[in-house]
Amino acid sequence: MPGYLTTHVLDTARGCPAEGLRIELFRLAGEARTRLAETRTNADGRTDAPILPQGDFAPGTYELVFHAGDYLRGIGLAADFLDVIPLRFTMAEADHYHVPLLLSPYGYSTYRGS
Repeated sequence: MPGYLTTHVLDTARGCPAEGLRIELFRLAGEARTRLAETRTNADGRTDAPILPQGDFAPGTYELVFHAGDYLRGIGLAADFLDVIPLRFTMAEADHYHVPLLLSPYGYSTYRGS
């Protein structure tokens, strides 16, 4: 199976998907940081397509950057703590990597999902 990357953002303060949150994906190699994609979440808190689609996968270190402050301000919540949330991780095998973000104005969590 070719590798690919998806995400899902849930607004745990409001108990709903985080619609419209901007996400960037970077590939890291040594000192180089290359932006591969930029997208926004849909009404389900997901992206319309994999952030890193099949065929573009390469083993390595990646970083998802979630623009939480813009999202929180846009829905009228406080953004005086979280602004940009970078999640750095390694994808070693060609597999489906799903990296959800659970977000509130004062905290977040993530995990490798399925």
